[in-house]
Amino acid sequence: MAPEGGKNGTEGWGQYLHYSFDPKLIGVKNSAVAGRSLRTFTREGKFQRIIDQVRPGDWVLMQFGHNDDGIPANDLTKLRVDCPGKGNETCPVTYNNQTEIVQTYVTYLQNATRIFLPLGARVIISPPTPINPYEFGNFSWSPTKYSDYALYTVETLGGPANGVYFIDHANYDIQALKLIGQEETITGYPNDHTHLAPWLADTFAKAWILGLKCGTAGLQSAVVNATSRIEGPVLGTCLIVGDDVPI
Repeated sequence: MAPEGGKNGTEGWGQYLHYSFDPKLIGVKNSAVAGRSLRTFTREGKFQRIIDQVRPGDWVLMQFGHNDDGIPANDLTKLRVDCPGKGNETCPVTYNNQTEIVQTYVTYLQNATRIFLPLGARVIISPPTPINPYEFGNFSWSPTKYSDYALYTVETLGGPANGVYFIDHANYDIQALKLIGQEETITGYPNDHTHLAPWLADTFAKAWILGLKCGTAGLQSAVVNATSRIEGPVLGTCLIVGDDVPI
């Protein structure tokens, strides 16, 4: 999501979101930072900087996962890694010669959301973008645990009834990549299997917007295009995710 992506000519998809919204209704601020996990984003006070700026009526989009993984979590060479599990598990580690109580991916998301909501904001949580599904030739991809964690977080926080929404960005991206095809997809990951060429970052931003338009979040009313104009041979169609939490 972050500006300049992973550097070296790549870009974060958050940089293209503003093109899809009516500027008279919505201003987009991309506060993503490259190379951060939920643990480090929290520890470095980056959530707090957003919290300090949130006003009633704002929408907060959170997407993490590419930097959150590692086994074991208390490996001191992996200071970004979250504690394993999706409950209230904790992992005490030493960081900067002090004890740090590392929490799970779900707990970090829950904690941030529970601060944003009383401030009058609504929250959209999405799983991370997919790595290149053609990296080893034939198409190969399945949802990561972070798709499960993201949806589980939304469910535990009460879902749309409480102002918390889920957009399955990973599956919307994969739908687009299947339509784009192997040869072009490979060019969209120019440096590695994670960071995006600007054109693919733009496509992933549009895929997220399709997920928004296909869902129930009120933010969809500020999108400049109708769902029928977004669906098509590049992005695909609306997906149905979950029985009790509308996308």
